[in-house]
Amino acid sequence: MAADVDRSLSEEQRAILALTERVCAPFDDAYWLEADRAGVFPFAFHRAVADAGLLGVAMPEAYGGSGLGIQAAAVMMRAIAQSGAGMSGASAVHMNIFGLQPVVAFGTEAQKARMLPPLIRGAEKACFAVTEPDAGLNTTEIKTKAERAGSHYIVTGQKIWISTAGVADRVLLLARTTPLDEVARKTQGMSLFYTALDRTKVEVHPIAKMGRHAVDSNIVHFNGLAVPVEDRIGPEGDGFKIILHGMNPERILIAAEAVGLGLAALERAAAYAKERIVFGRPIGQNQGIAHPLARSWMALQAADLTAMRAAALYDSVAQTNRGPMVVRMTFDAGEWYALSGNVPAARQRLLAVAALDPKGLGPRAELRLADLDLRAGRAAECASGSPVQYQSRSRPPGPQPRRSYSAIDTSR
Repeated sequence: MAADVDRSLSEEQRAILALTERVCAPFDDAYWLEADRAGVFPFAFHRAVADAGLLGVAMPEAYGGSGLGIQAAAVMMRAIAQSGAGMSGASAVHMNIFGLQPVVAFGTEAQKARMLPPLIRGAEKACFAVTEPDAGLNTTEIKTKAERAGSHYIVTGQKIWISTAGVADRVLLLARTTPLDEVARKTQGMSLFYTALDRTKVEVHPIAKMGRHAVDSNIVHFNGLAVPVEDRIGPEGDGFKIILHGMNPERILIAAEAVGLGLAALERAAAYAKERIVFGRPIGQNQGIAHPLARSWMALQAADLTAMRAAALYDSVAQTNRGPMVVRMTFDAGEWYALSGNVPAARQRLLAVAALDPKGLGPRAELRLADLDLRAGRAAECASGSPVQYQSRSRPPGPQPRRSYSAIDTSR
């Protein structure tokens, strides 16, 4: 099924791929179509994945997992999406794979022993509660608060677009323990909790949406949820830093799932192009059909290599030293977006690098931002036919670093 993208896999990763394909095989198009039409969570699929031991693919062996890392998890999630399960199948299980990486990295031994095995066995399901209606991706602006009251925190607030909250037993929750106006930096004062989803103190309201009906998306209201102190992951106030250990693998796995979905679509398109006969021959023999399919195949191969490289980088760097890797990947993404013409996306990532690494890659990011500003000004002049005033970023003093626009940097 995945012969086009598995040439560089290790023996263990090939075994994970083969096992995933066997698990997915009984869940055909009819199963997923009915799940989507009925809007029912795919419990049988989740159970099959858990019984095969795949929910623990990236979890430590000491707690019942396989300890194979995010690369193996990416191979698995790509195969699930490619099987025809698409994002319904992927979303049914991926939170249980990446979501508790913060517990793996920052949890105590007692927390790991208590929290990880039930998730790996499939006895519990978890949801990921970060996004809020008024904050969106601007996580530092969240308003959900957790106030200390003796041996508990009392949580009040609202989250939105929380997948699987309707079927979850537990929630990985980010909340403010110190008000935003009392912290020196916006990323401070948030704490992370992994706790039981007590339905007497939590209201879950499904969101009507188009697509992926088998996996619920919800607005979640926390109405005085009592969270034991022992359910806090890491030190109080360090939640933002800690939750990145869940968000970073999340993005890698979703990228792999997107590749799998694209491969599934391409397989079906190619099959149809061979079967559909017009003017006495398959339409796939026409360049107007064959060439776009070939371009799609090439783009998927490139996307797969990028996603797997990100997974390899994540696995290769120690948990305590992932900062430089994240900055490097963010800078590379900014460069790629700049070269491909997506200036807003490039600016977003380069600004992040300038803030995160002012003495390392920051100056190079500032240079690229200056170039983007200069080009934007010149483009505006050309479009208007007259000079325009624009504010360009000043270049840092001293010799300018040499810039490389190579698609592959072998120094990394």
